[in-house]
This record gives sequence, structure tokens and C-alpha cells, in this order.
Amino acid sequence: MKKNIIVIGGGISGLTAAHKLSKDGHNVTLIEATSQLGGLGTYFNYEGKWIDKFYHCIMPSDEPLLNLIEQVGLKNQMYWRPTRMGFAVDGKRYAFNGPVDLLKFKPLKFTDRIRFGIASLLLRQLGKGLDLDNTRIEDWFIKLYGRDVWKKILEPLFRSKFGSHAGSLPALYIWERLGREKNKSTRGYINGGLKALIDAIEQNIENYGGKILLNTAVEKIDSTNGKMKISLANGEMLESDWVIATIPVPLIKKAVSGTSLENLSNLPELTYQGVVNALFFLKKPLDNFYWQPVVNSNTEFDGVVEMTELVKTEQYNGNYMVYTMKYCSKDSGLFKEDENAIAQRWKEQLKTLFADLNLKDDDFTEIKIFKAPFVEPVYPLGYSKLKPRMRTGNSNLLLATSAQVYPSITSWNSSVGLANKVVDYLYDLENGKT
Repeated sequence: MKKNIIVIGGGISGLTAAHKLSKDGHNVTLIEATSQLGGLGTYFNYEGKWIDKFYHCIMPSDEPLLNLIEQVGLKNQMYWRPTRMGFAVDGKRYAFNGPVDLLKFKPLKFTDRIRFGIASLLLRQLGKGLDLDNTRIEDWFIKLYGRDVWKKILEPLFRSKFGSHAGSLPALYIWERLGREKNKSTRGYINGGLKALIDAIEQNIENYGGKILLNTAVEKIDSTNGKMKISLANGEMLESDWVIATIPVPLIKKAVSGTSLENLSNLPELTYQGVVNALFFLKKPLDNFYWQPVVNSNTEFDGVVEMTELVKTEQYNGNYMVYTMKYCSKDSGLFKEDENAIAQRWKEQLKTLFADLNLKDDDFTEIKIFKAPFVEPVYPLGYSKLKPRMRTGNSNLLLATSAQVYPSITSWNSSVGLANKVVDYLYDLENGKT
């Protein structure tokens, strides 16, 4: 039976859910608070080219995402390239792609290099059967790698992503993360950037009869007499049989506060890391490493992504594209700081880090700064038992948020997979199978 279903949030999870539901013949309304669909996949126009605000790649193992790309007719627009990794420590840069590079990695003592290689090689096997969900990553990694490796390399690396919470993360999250990416990997991208994929999904939703509302903020989510009620900021009220919320947990908690769903939600208190991203349009490449963590090198940014190691320079009008980033709270001073000040300061830091390349101001064609307040939850120990369930109590509010993909890495692929599972779960509920 055809149902009226509202999907809240126009990121990749919401787009996936709306696409699947509308394709299956349901009356779907997708609500997005901003002027663009895509969430962390939003984009901007630069001299006639659409550029991703935040860096993304596609891995060969990203089965749910690749299936979605095929469903919307873009499989033939995918291309793949081998990529390499570097590592900047104490202001010096190293290749970091295999045993030979590791043996030359001077930031670690020779014995620590050997231990690092062996432990990394066996890490997946060594974690099997352990309660890693309740084990601090600092405790487990010190046991495996030794305290010197933890203090010199691993702690700064995790601190760059998760701040002061780094050592307390569940080891399960890092252990699971290792299954997706390797230092030397083949990565994929779509001709036309993420906008091409978002546009294709949007077009498919509308072709299937779905409705998309942009610049539409949700204030409250409630349930009355078996119907879901959505109060919009513009004063309008929408009604549906089901609601799938894909927005961050703090925003869901705010939306159900004071409603009949508040006591049913049982959502965890989560801290989120946001991100400040700088995009440098350069006239020449850097080290030709796709990804390069930056540790103890007198930079505010903690990583350098040379996107043109993956994406063709034509996408950037012949420029080389470099992303640098700093994960931080949306309440931090950096997040609130003026974009121009960040751009000028980070430009000088990039020039210093790559001093041997003799970067001049003229080598910088353009600098753009973008910020996102909710990128990744900071997971507490034992999160497997705390993460939100798909269904809010016995109501018709279902959740498909980044806080539910744990222990998988937060990525477009995991969000697509989760959205598919939530829609399938909705169908099971409708058919009395659960």
C-alpha cells in the first residue's frame, strides 16, 4: 500500500532513503533546511566548474554507494586511480606506502618501525575476539605498538580528528576503520563531482513523483492519533504516515523536545566534531600524495589532501587542488573565526611546510574556506549498546543518522547502507515482519 513518508535531511542518507522510497511508489517529501542538497557533499561554482566544498573519494569496497551510483545511471561516469600516502612529522615530509618507506621513517626508532609494521600487519587478526567496544584505543595501541609510537605518531594523529577525546575512543571504531582504506589504494571519483551524483538522485526522486523542499527548516516532530506531524519554521504543518530523520542527533533531540516523542527517543548525549576546510587552488602540485597527515609541524591544519592526485585538473580549470582541514568543535574559536584570516594564516603555514617547493603568493590562484558543524560523533566506550535504534519507541519516527553507522567509518558509503536498511525495516514494520 502506498504510504506518505517524510524524509528530514537532504544529505546522502536522506537522498538515498527518498530515492528508494519514491522508486518503490510511495509519496515522498524530502525536507532540507538549506539551499543545497548533499550535506557534506555540497559544492560551489568556480569559474564555471562545480567544486566539492569537502573532500570525498569512493573506494572499490563501497558497495552500497556504488550500487546507488549505478541505479541513477552514473556508473559509466566513474573512474579510478591509484593513490599514495605521505606523512608529515616535525615539519619533515615522508612517503608512507609500504615496508621500504616504513624502514626509512626517521621519526620512529628503527626497532619501533619494525614493531609498527608487524603490529599493523596483524592488527585485524589481533583484534578478533576482544571486547574492543569497551577498550580505550590508547590502552590497546600502547600494548600493541609501545608508548613511544603512541606518543610520537598515533596520539597526535587521533587527536587531530577527535581532539581531547582521542585516547578514550573505543578501539573497535579504529579496528573497523582499517578494513576500508589502506595507505596505497585505488580510489574513485565521478566526472562532474559530487554535484553530478546529487543532481542525478534529485532528478530520479522527482521523476518517481517525490517532492523536495529546500530552505525548509523543521521545528518539531510529533505523533498524534497515529499520524506523524511536522511543524515547519514557516508555520506550516505537514502530516505523514512515517518520518525518517537523517539529521544529527542533537537536532533530532531539539525537534522532539516537548512533544509526545521526547520520552521515547532515548537518544544518547553525543559530542560532535565539526571541521574547518581550506581549499587551495595552486599552479603546481605538492608531493603527489593523495593524503598526508600532518603531526607536530607548527600548522593548525592536521592533514593535506592533494585532490588532483585523484581528480582530473580539468575539474579545477587546470589548477591543482589541495584541501587542508582541522576537525574541531563548532563552539571553538577557530570555527567562529573570520574565513579570510584563516585563509591567509593557513597559506603561510602551507608555504612553510612545503618550504623546499618555494611556493610564492602567485602560485595560489584562489583560497576558499568552508565549515561544517556536525561531521562525526565522538563515540564513548560501549557505544554499541548506546547507539540509537532505528525506531523511536513504538512510534512511526525512524532514524538514519551518522550516529548509527558505528562501528563503521562515517562515510557516504556507510550512510547509504544505513538508509537502505532503515527503508527495508520500515517495509518489515508495514508487513508485520518485526
